[in-house]
Amino acid sequence: MRPLLSVEDLSIGFGKDSPVVRNVSFSVNPGETLALVGESGSGKTISCRAVLRILPRTARLLSGRMILSAGPDAPGGDLDLARIGERQMRRDVRGNRVAMIFQEPMRSLSPLHRIGNQVAEVLHLHTDLSAEAAKREVLHCFERVGFPDPDRTWRSYPFELSGGMRQRAMIAMAMVAKPDLLIADEPTTALDVTTQAQVLGLMKDLQQETGMAMILVTHDLGVVANMAEKVVVMHKGRVMESGPAEPILRAPAHPYTQHLFNAAPKIPEAICPLRDGEEDLILELKNVTKTFTLRSGKSWGKPTLVRACEGVNLALPRGKTLAIVGESGSGKTTAARIALGAETVDPGGAVLFRATAGADPIAVHQLGRADRRAFQRQAQMVFQDPYSSLSPRMRILDTLSEPLEIHEICDRATQKAKAAEMLRLVGLPTDMLMRYPHAFSGGQRQRLSIARALMLDPALLVCDEPTSALDVSVQEQILTLLEEIRDARQLSYLFISHDLAVVARIADEVAVMRRGLIVEQAPPEVLFHDPKHPYTKALIAAQPVPDVDRPINLKLVAQGAGAPETWPEAFRFNGQDAPPLVPLDPGHKVRCHV
Repeated sequence: MRPLLSVEDLSIGFGKDSPVVRNVSFSVNPGETLALVGESGSGKTISCRAVLRILPRTARLLSGRMILSAGPDAPGGDLDLARIGERQMRRDVRGNRVAMIFQEPMRSLSPLHRIGNQVAEVLHLHTDLSAEAAKREVLHCFERVGFPDPDRTWRSYPFELSGGMRQRAMIAMAMVAKPDLLIADEPTTALDVTTQAQVLGLMKDLQQETGMAMILVTHDLGVVANMAEKVVVMHKGRVMESGPAEPILRAPAHPYTQHLFNAAPKIPEAICPLRDGEEDLILELKNVTKTFTLRSGKSWGKPTLVRACEGVNLALPRGKTLAIVGESGSGKTTAARIALGAETVDPGGAVLFRATAGADPIAVHQLGRADRRAFQRQAQMVFQDPYSSLSPRMRILDTLSEPLEIHEICDRATQKAKAAEMLRLVGLPTDMLMRYPHAFSGGQRQRLSIARALMLDPALLVCDEPTSALDVSVQEQILTLLEEIRDARQLSYLFISHDLAVVARIADEVAVMRRGLIVEQAPPEVLFHDPKHPYTKALIAAQPVPDVDRPINLKLVAQGAGAPETWPEAFRFNGQDAPPLVPLDPGHKVRCHV
């Protein structure tokens, strides 16, 4: 079969520096999915941007051809995308024959325009359809990508949609002109695993309907196993390995591909003995409920009450890791903020903290100002996004020293020595103290965030999705670092995540949350070996694994991620009338009707 797109000997550079992409070649056939796999900085995204000629101004195409074959309705012959003019590129290729889905939908959609108008703009640019006909086509496309109310989506602004819905809108924008080739750049990285599974299933269905080819840019080999027929593995701008997906996934030949496989977190398949119970609790959440009041958009409308957490009971033993997992909106981050005293708790709930073994518990939400400062020295937080959690205007030395200055601890020389000690602890050289955050990679920034949280020698660390923005190999390094620090300093972790494979690696106990409720709780080896609740089963089924023989079970995902009214009878409920969380076995609790 003749390739739809053939990239030959592509090299890209910036200024006079060495090329960042060197002699890269790949091809994709009509109706086929090619996966470009690699870590951040491997050159996979910039190679795809080169196809559409949307490179940064300082980038230069040093060599190579990018041949787009003539389609049945395309005028003229084959096009070399490296040499055609910008006008022809904009008129005949970009958004028309070749479309692209970008990684972060919120940054790719205009916040000032309605979703419908943004998607219809593609048709106005590339077709002669009237405004009315274009709207009909867009509404039909919204229906195909799974919007329950296309008319409402047409009228909505991006901030009114969830992350999964915004990504569906991006897919609709890319698909509405019926392109021959779709380039999807990490289209599911920012999504929960259940939403990711549904979006991947949607993309596969649309591909089968339209016969388009797809280039999937990803660092997740589990996604590759579920989507791709061919794989190109890239590292530092070069192709390490390429070929059909199945043999590469079954037996990768290149050491770098093997490294990617080994770094990917995995859900355990075999049950292990239960851990002994611990009486020395550093943190307890007792009957924690949090209700937010949302104002109506209309002056005469009544405010809406939203329960982010409802009746949450959790206990964290000293030196252990308690993980809370669930999709966006499940209440897990709200529970973590309540644990740190950053959010108030509804009457009847309490958060108890014991700084040392045998100490009397303190009620976090009843502390005065001085006592709260003392508590904050003992409990720190590592945030999700390593790029926005560090001030771009502060050197690393000042960033690390700031907590010591706020709490008026030691002089400047001692603060610098402490900062250098923390850098060594997280595996970074001390000569980086005078640099700014922009000089560091994502993994290094997350190490700096961990170092900053440790400056006050806390006993409790709350980690809010600390690895979700990282590549699998960097993720492996950060998890190993957190484990080493926990064991060396007897730290206790409250670990927030939507990735069950990560949780299986680090947690001693797992609580699964959905819509403010804990639906199942157990040690990870019990939870993942013998899940009971349909939502837990959906989370596990939605986790992509790099195994061509274990595709995502979309039916199981759809059932567990659906409304509680559709769950099996033992777990079904309507509205707020949820069944209790009951122990089925020692250490294993499930929310169900007994």
